Amino acid sequence: MKIALIGYGKMGKEIEKIAQSRGHEIVSRIDPVATGEDFGDGNFEKADVAIEFTIPKVAFSNYQKCFEYNKPVVSGTTGWLDKLPEIKKACEQEGQTFFYASNFSVGVNILFELNRHLAKIMNDLDDYDVEMTEVHHTQKLDAPSGTAITLAEDLLEKIDRKKEWKLDKGEKESDLVIKAEREGDVPGIHTVKYESEVDEITIHHSAKSRQGFALGAVLAAEFAAKNKGFLGMRDMLKF
Repeated sequence: MKIALIGYGKMGKEIEKIAQSRGHEIVSRIDPVATGEDFGDGNFEKADVAIEFTIPKVAFSNYQKCFEYNKPVVSGTTGWLDKLPEIKKACEQEGQTFFYASNFSVGVNILFELNRHLAKIMNDLDDYDVEMTEVHHTQKLDAPSGTAITLAEDLLEKIDRKKEWKLDKGEKESDLVIKAEREGDVPGIHTVKYESEVDEITIHHSAKSRQGFALGAVLAAEFAAKNKGFLGMRDMLKF
């Protein structure tokens, strides 16, 4: 498979290593700062699929460019989800393919499933309050992380006594607090904690490196190249 990388920072380079180890070819590395390449240099057209890891302010325009070339897109950029309805519309009405995940780690997606199941159990147990913590490297631009937002939205869907998430500090008992911490070069730590007067229940995922994210992104690219529409990790993993 021929892959275009959009964004050639730490994640882009890690994805490149994993992709090549699985027999794929990187035909384009689009990053004005790191490589100087752009969409019009002739290499992007050769790609079967694009993998995009950049920053929120340029992500959506990158997706539009990919759609102009009718290329499937896999994206792990967070902080742009106000534009998500437009992406879904392009998939439904224009036949585009877009695979989005707030986190491509298989382990984190197992955490998502555990979180949904545990939240369903805890819905009727009012003695337990719930809060979340996420820790990431200091270069991460958005807070809370997309992964934390996914966890929070799934909690809000299942737990009736929580109505909306709040960053760092809640104002009402119905607020779900997400504490966001930035330190060092932490790839990502996510914790969901239920606490009562008598005990504490915690589910927790700690990434050891970026390799898990990179592998998941390449697996998603392999999946997106063979499937159509708006896709996600639950489509691929079939939990």
